[in-house]
Amino acid sequence: MKQLFFSSLVVCSMALSYAQTNTSQQLPLTNMKGSEYQFTVVKNLDANAVQNQGQTGTCWTFSSLSFFESELIRMGKGKDFNLSEMFIARKAYPLKADNYIRMHGRANMAEGGGFPDVVNVIRKYGIVPEEVYTGKKNQKEPHNHSVLEATLKGIVSAVADDKNSKIDFATAHQVVESTCDAFLGKAPEKFTYKGKEYTSKTYAEATGINPDDYVFLTSFTHHPFYEKFILEVPDNWNWDQMYNLPLNEFQEVMQYAINSGYTFGWAADVSEKGFRFKEGLAIVPELPFSDMTDEEKANLVKKPHTQFKVTQENRQLAFDNYETQDDHGMHIVGLIKDQTATPYYIVKNSWGKDKNECDGYFYASESYVLYKTTSIMLHKKAIPAAIAKKLGIVQ
Repeated sequence: MKQLFFSSLVVCSMALSYAQTNTSQQLPLTNMKGSEYQFTVVKNLDANAVQNQGQTGTCWTFSSLSFFESELIRMGKGKDFNLSEMFIARKAYPLKADNYIRMHGRANMAEGGGFPDVVNVIRKYGIVPEEVYTGKKNQKEPHNHSVLEATLKGIVSAVADDKNSKIDFATAHQVVESTCDAFLGKAPEKFTYKGKEYTSKTYAEATGINPDDYVFLTSFTHHPFYEKFILEVPDNWNWDQMYNLPLNEFQEVMQYAINSGYTFGWAADVSEKGFRFKEGLAIVPELPFSDMTDEEKANLVKKPHTQFKVTQENRQLAFDNYETQDDHGMHIVGLIKDQTATPYYIVKNSWGKDKNECDGYFYASESYVLYKTTSIMLHKKAIPAAIAKKLGIVQ
């Protein structure tokens, strides 16, 4: 998953009425002049403050830890958790470098990653609070891994060169570790937090997060349904497997999860013309953009439009022809409906609160989510029991 940047700002294009009271984050209430959108909250689940991944491609760790913070709230652990995204990134980079070398350079070596990377790091190394490890040398500057990425790529590319008759894997690994320390800081072996001493593993255990409770789902026809397969996207460098569901059951899982009080991590393509983060919307209109007039395009963010009907077939085609790619990781925390009863998911992003007038949130139509999702991460109990049974998941 990668990151996109937006520089200009507009006013959030929606009016909102509340159908319930479980609202932790402040949903956008500002109206754009002339907007006809009117939203009603169906379900709005707890989430902590929007974070900013800065000039990095580490959306996968920001969205995942936002998800796990909501999980801790759901589990009754409290709302004061702020988990360190950069601890996860710091531990993942050497794992990715090792894999790159072992694959003779024929693997992905970049900032991007996926939800399984976070679960794997928590299982292997644990987790720490943000205040214990920020991953910044200058606390006033935004995160920026461009030089770190280039440096790591240079190291592992030289080592993995097929012209080398013999490599020193152990030395290469240590150089990668030292480079990560130089740019991000050394991760603590022990630390004191709120009067108690922890290691990263004992802190993870104290949170109550069990990596084995979380699963990854998707929906594609090039592999059998109700089985696991390795999702073929570049950032799945560790070849982690996803459970495969028919689209209608994939849709059922997402709705059931939110309505049952479970948020989920959302990996999706955000390069669509209907992805309008500045305006706080992600939509797939029924009429193709190529057939629209300029006025019709402008009206997309001013009033509801009939959404594209997503099928298993057109979803698969978009993935097969590279139209749908694994661009970005986000966190879905709720469900709303517009005045035409069209459902939208409430999406928490990780580009900070000032990239749009919606405090870093946006609303993605269900059609957009069904069409552009590459995978989701959620607690296994967030899956309807009948579907979990088909997948062989013991809840």
